[in-house]
Amino acid sequence: METIPSWMAGLEDEDMAFIKKFVLSSGSLKEVASLYGVSYPTVRLRLDRLIQKIQIAETAEADPYVSLVKRLAVDDKLDFDTAKILISEYRRTKGES
Repeated sequence: METIPSWMAGLEDEDMAFIKKFVLSSGSLKEVASLYGVSYPTVRLRLDRLIQKIQIAETAEADPYVSLVKRLAVDDKLDFDTAKILISEYRRTKGES
């Protein structure tokens, strides 16, 4: 039985559907934009965020808190500046313990 790669296991169903449409359209962002009824820059942004999610999973932090904050930022549930502050402060206080 094959196992799902860890980077893939952390993706949401919407992300998997996007990847499928992207592959079936031979990587044409214009075609994907047409399928979703959105602009090319919107699809490009979605692809960039998906790439970030995969990179985070591939270089998973040993610390689950840092990974969580990064995922929240990529998912637009937390802005990047706040994420940086949280991670920096967390690492600073963790180093003092």
